[in-house]
Amino acid sequence: MDLSGRITLGEASVVVRDVINKLMGNGNKKILLNLAEVNYIDSSGIGVLVSSFSTVRSQGGELKLVNLSKRIRDLLQITKLYSLFDVKDDEATAIGSFR
Repeated sequence: MDLSGRITLGEASVVVRDVINKLMGNGNKKILLNLAEVNYIDSSGIGVLVSSFSTVRSQGGELKLVNLSKRIRDLLQITKLYSLFDVKDDEATAIGSFR
């Protein structure tokens, strides 16, 4: 799933959550979030990523992140959440790493 723009409190966070829930509901257990075009994420956006990770994991799926900007990578490291996610540098590596 390619994300773009801002993931902030409000509609953007709801859209991300809804799409992930729809994917899981349709039986998609391997979800890759491409953040290459995300230029800003706030604490609510981080919360959506964490809750999405938990939702996917609790249903036996995998959620991975790819193409993080330096800013988002730094934010995840500062909040100690970087190690929670399986982060890859490119899509081919990420897709190949799914079980």
